[in-house]
Amino acid sequence: MQIYMKYQVIEPLNGDPFVGGLETPITSSPLIAWYLSNLPAYRTAVSPLLRGIEVGLAHGFLLVGPFVKTGPLRNTEVAGAAGSLAAAGLVVILSVCLTIYGVASFKEGAPSIAPTLTLTGRKKEADKLQTAQGWANFSGGFFFGGISGVLWAYFLLYVLDLPYFVK
Repeated sequence: MQIYMKYQVIEPLNGDPFVGGLETPITSSPLIAWYLSNLPAYRTAVSPLLRGIEVGLAHGFLLVGPFVKTGPLRNTEVAGAAGSLAAAGLVVILSVCLTIYGVASFKEGAPSIAPTLTLTGRKKEADKLQTAQGWANFSGGFFFGGISGVLWAYFLLYVLDLPYFVK
């Protein structure tokens, strides 16, 4: 008679079922952990302003395409300008939403609410993004980066007029 070992693929995080997260081969792989730790939101060594600029640039640059290609003026000669203005409008709306979240979540002058201990018990500096001033810097950086991303996409698509396959 053979005894088969049952291998659990999905387990509670750190073996603690009260944490509420699940550890899978995907979420616990070193490659995924490395990727997630290099996203701007988790890079605590970078100032909140620069993190906001980076996130805003990516969003502003990538929002232009869907508005140009699927917007109501997609079959007109002003599709590029209309799509870019719509993307800029969405960046403004998202910036206002970020500001509202920051005002509602963080008290002015209060210390960071981020944890200062790692899972191994090491001390670390609290994340400046988790303060009222840090979040205000992030929101301002997002606005600046988002509008810059929209302008850069418009410049590349319609001012330089490079030969693109799909326009």
